[in-house]
Amino acid sequence: MTVTMPSALSTARESIDSHLRRAVGRLDPDTRRVSEYHFGWVDADGAEDSRPGKALRPALVLLSARAVNGVEHRASHGAAAVELVHNFSLLHDDLMDGDISRRHRPTAWTVFGRSAALLAGDALLGLANDVMLETDSPRALWAARELAGTVRELIAGQAADLDFEQRAEVGFDECLRMVAGKTAALIACSCSVGALLAGAPEHTVRRLRGFGFELGMAFQLVDDLLGIWGDPGETGKPVLSDLRSRKKSMPVVHALNSDGEAGRRLRELYRQPEQLTEHQVEQAAELLRVAGSEDWTRNETERRLAVAHRQLREADCQGTTEGLTELADFVLRRKQ
Repeated sequence: MTVTMPSALSTARESIDSHLRRAVGRLDPDTRRVSEYHFGWVDADGAEDSRPGKALRPALVLLSARAVNGVEHRASHGAAAVELVHNFSLLHDDLMDGDISRRHRPTAWTVFGRSAALLAGDALLGLANDVMLETDSPRALWAARELAGTVRELIAGQAADLDFEQRAEVGFDECLRMVAGKTAALIACSCSVGALLAGAPEHTVRRLRGFGFELGMAFQLVDDLLGIWGDPGETGKPVLSDLRSRKKSMPVVHALNSDGEAGRRLRELYRQPEQLTEHQVEQAAELLRVAGSEDWTRNETERRLAVAHRQLREADCQGTTEGLTELADFVLRRKQ
């Protein structure tokens, strides 16, 4: 089944493109080159290219502003700032996780080196605060503080994820906390920043943040499913890639903490010192199914989205929420 990209994603990309390019243009030539490559604007030689990201988070900022019947243009700087933070995290995560491909081409650190990619990420984070404060919204400072707090959560989530790689045992609750910081926090912030900049009351901001948090948890659950069973042609990653690297994603941690024979055998595979053979990788995928972890992940995704929709209904938005609902459905159905 082909999943249609919501129009709000392309609209968001167009709305923030000039803000992003203007901000990145302030950087020194070397850092700017790495950043432009990472954003997909140029290829490794500096020639014009076009490989943009999905722009989910900026779309959520703009749609949340629209939902509260606010002035959308006031939220455009916030949308760009959130996207800068997201790409700061991607540059650093690719480096720390050793990922060599993003958007079907080599990651920035493999092209320009580890130090250059690290500095580019730092630069994007520094630009995010400047861009946020350039809005004419009287709540710009509040939004900037919201984003700064989210960055701390994001870093804590990534630190926990790195710590998990060094441990044989990871509790299910701490895995959920890691995902809440690494993924859900910025998606929640996207919704609250849009509402804040548009002048929404505190109750609405809080409910939209809750909507974004549950959507973010669902987003990561779908990512985890795609990392194991996704179509390589869509995801850009080999099939079973997360199991091959023995990543402790939520379905895996769910199975590792199960009491049955499948959980025991998976724990043995994850603890063995040797690299997993292809047969063992396929065996691990089957053990996840037997442990009920694939079904749990799909059911939990549906449950999180149901909670997100309830938060949205209770937000008492004065404008249209159709775009937010459409994006939530896209998160569930996406293939990449």
